[in-house]
Amino acid sequence: SVSLSKTVFLALCLFQALHQLYYDPNIENKNLAQKWLMQAQVSPQAWQFCWVLLRPEKVPEIQYFGASALHTKISRYWGDIPAEQYDTLKTQLFSQIARFASGSKIVLTRLCVALASLALNMMPEAWPGAVSEMVRMFQEEGGEVDGRARCLALLELLTVLPEEFQTSRLPQYRKGQVRGALGREWTAVYPLLQQLLRQPDSPPLVKARVLKCLSSWVLLDVPLNESEGLVEACFTALSDPELFDTAVEAIVNTISQPDSQRYVNTLLKLVPQVLQLQEQLRDAVQNGDMETSHGICRIAVSLGENHSRALLEQVEHWQSFLALVNMIMFCTGIPGHYPVNETTSSLTLTFWYTLQDDIMSFEAEKQAVYLQVYRPVYFQLVDVLLHKAQFPTDEEYASWSSDEKEQFRIYRVDISDTLMYVYEMLGAELLSNLYDKLGRLLTNTEPTTTWQHTEALLYGFQSIAETIDVNYSDVIPGLIGLIPRININNVQLADTVMFTIGALAEWLADHPVMLSSVLPLVLQALGNPDLSVSSVSTLKKICRECKYDLPPYANNIVAVSQVLHTSQCMWLMQALGFLLSALPVEEILRNLHSLITPYIQQLEKLAGETPNPSNKLAIIHILGLLSNLFTTLDITKQEEESGENAPPIKSVPPQTGPNPVVVVLQQVFALIQTVLSKWLNDSQVVEAVCAIFEKSVKTLLHDFAPMVSQLSEMLGQMYSTIPQASALDLTRQMVHIFASETNHFPPIKALFELVTSVTLTIFQQGPRDHPDIVDSFMQLQAQVCFWFLISFTLGFSLLFRVLSLKFPEGPTVKSTCFFFTELIAHCADVPPVGQVLQEDGKLLLLAVLEAIGGQSSRSLMDQFAEVLFCLNKHCFALLTVWLKEALRSPGFPSSRVSDEQKDTFSQQVLRERVNKRRVKDIVKEFTLVCRGLHGTEYAADY
Repeated sequence: SVSLSKTVFLALCLFQALHQLYYDPNIENKNLAQKWLMQAQVSPQAWQFCWVLLRPEKVPEIQYFGASALHTKISRYWGDIPAEQYDTLKTQLFSQIARFASGSKIVLTRLCVALASLALNMMPEAWPGAVSEMVRMFQEEGGEVDGRARCLALLELLTVLPEEFQTSRLPQYRKGQVRGALGREWTAVYPLLQQLLRQPDSPPLVKARVLKCLSSWVLLDVPLNESEGLVEACFTALSDPELFDTAVEAIVNTISQPDSQRYVNTLLKLVPQVLQLQEQLRDAVQNGDMETSHGICRIAVSLGENHSRALLEQVEHWQSFLALVNMIMFCTGIPGHYPVNETTSSLTLTFWYTLQDDIMSFEAEKQAVYLQVYRPVYFQLVDVLLHKAQFPTDEEYASWSSDEKEQFRIYRVDISDTLMYVYEMLGAELLSNLYDKLGRLLTNTEPTTTWQHTEALLYGFQSIAETIDVNYSDVIPGLIGLIPRININNVQLADTVMFTIGALAEWLADHPVMLSSVLPLVLQALGNPDLSVSSVSTLKKICRECKYDLPPYANNIVAVSQVLHTSQCMWLMQALGFLLSALPVEEILRNLHSLITPYIQQLEKLAGETPNPSNKLAIIHILGLLSNLFTTLDITKQEEESGENAPPIKSVPPQTGPNPVVVVLQQVFALIQTVLSKWLNDSQVVEAVCAIFEKSVKTLLHDFAPMVSQLSEMLGQMYSTIPQASALDLTRQMVHIFASETNHFPPIKALFELVTSVTLTIFQQGPRDHPDIVDSFMQLQAQVCFWFLISFTLGFSLLFRVLSLKFPEGPTVKSTCFFFTELIAHCADVPPVGQVLQEDGKLLLLAVLEAIGGQSSRSLMDQFAEVLFCLNKHCFALLTVWLKEALRSPGFPSSRVSDEQKDTFSQQVLRERVNKRRVKDIVKEFTLVCRGLHGTEYAADY
């Protein structure tokens, strides 16, 4: 009676919590109720209260929770059920399903899922012939439930059974057994489905459920030839509007199964059935019935895409497969603009890749035969794709929503990728074909041509030239000659002209005489704000590829750039950096002076103002412009690129004197220090300042040498005043490049000692508020670890660095682990490292074990495993002692692990000194045990 009263009390609490979940307007109360209900679902009492909740007088919401609790207990806690209770539970579930067959649909479905889970756990030994028994039970007359309701309940149960199998967490060996048992049960399901579909008096609802059931079962790789009759019935059902969608789903699922390609004879029977849908497809297109055309297209594409090779190899049936290909071509070219008037054509694009791959994979002789048939098809495809890529009229396009425009943009990118792929089959003839069409369009005197035709053909050229080497094509000179003849009266057309020129930048580098034809167009477009992205992107490509041919145009380009206020100014600065790199030093300096003086003057003015959000943004903008300019301004590449193989026209005299970037940086250094003095406590401004020097160091490398001393001093002052991660990142670059040079060793050494000292002070004061600094510091230490330990005599302790392992921020922990793996590797060849590890290594091990025990995220276990592996590989004797001492402590690293489990873990780790992957697996397994997750559903995907 005590147990019963507990169950009744719990049931009352459940009613209250469910009422709160469904009807309480307070979101916090809802969340609390949901949390409590989830805990109740997995409690031992759930076995009792779930039947109480399923009583007829309860509302569907409460009944649904009871059915869900049953499913949760069966699927996740199967081991709790004694074997002698299996049959009782089965009988109770059958009884409940029969009762709810005429009741709430959502409760019925959950009960079916619960019985399906029970069947999967019992099959095949404890419940042989489970599906046959289900069919027999529901076909028996009797009870108060009418035949139709029983039939629908049975179909629901048969539908959810394979679905539950797909998502079940059965062990792998059990999955194989159960899949085999289910496959053998198809013989009990097939006749039932066949009978229900063929019965003239079967209601549409029953037929729809039959089709859904078929869709579910074919996911178990039911042999295609064993479901042939049902698939035929599905094609018949396509003529019924009420069954159309479910019939499409069933057909597509059936023919998409990987195993179905083995049944070639059945596939050959399907081809004419698909072809018979063409009239229905054309009617649907004519009547604007997008759903029907979409569904039929899915069927055709599914058959073609999944089985193109198998069908291609049936040479005697080549005409029927070609007819299927042409049907898919019709779907690709379906009338209307994607995505507003149609959404079907995009489904077909992958098919054309697959068909091409299959044709090109045949041996040469066979391939030649197929190419004779299919090359004309692919030329037709290019015409269709370019037609589909055309923009609508200006008025229509203006009426599209921003989401529709974005979908159309992505669709055009997909078409572009397809054209690029098709080029591999059609080759140079494709470019000639496009060129001839463009030539005819532009020389046509009749005003029938729209800009959309021209734009689409150019887009075709651009798609191919962007990724394919067209340097040897004989039509590109003609194309470059045609471009100035295009009447550019539209933004979309202008954009495509720009991107096409940009795609041909490498060709222009080899044919610099043609630059004069297109560069004026690019410079003119720079002044149009609507073309800022395409024009600046194209200028950048030209400046990068053709910089040694641009000196005659340099003054003009710089002059045009100076008057621009483009949204792409950062890219523009990169373009100008490439351009200036090819000029003599005196001209670079002269151009730099005229280019950046206005910005420097503006920066001087801003530096004198009281800091506020407005001038902060302006300062960061100017510093960003300088960073982008110095990223690409690199005169050192002139000698590399004008070597022995370069043509005489490209040879450039060696540059003498200081690097222009260094000259400019030295001139503005005092101004930057002034800016810093006012903004030192603002991480974004400091980051922008550091970015200028970091990008300059990366580009100039050893040419940056004259700045090393003063920059080291400034970095030290910055970091001493207010430590920031960006200063450490710049220090890392400096150390990496200049630490090995005798001339620069003293300032680099002083800087490194200073940032190390300041950071260790942060560690002593509590580094928890500065995870970014700890992250950057550990990266710095890891990079220079070996050199630093040989060169410096700093008091070195692992204590503070070990603290970093306990941070919750993943990047910080990863950097710290990387530092330790680098450090430990030198314990034998660098005595100070060996000494430090001997003194503080146990602290490191304790921190690693704490993390594995549950203190750190499971996503970081690989990093901790690497530290453990390094200790084992390089400090085996010490690790053996430390592990024994550490794991002796009761409840460490987790109260959930026994002494025996700790011993096993220790032995497994110490055994692996070569296989790092194995150590990672050992650590993953042990951390699950420590967290109490071993063997649970949470561990399944780990």
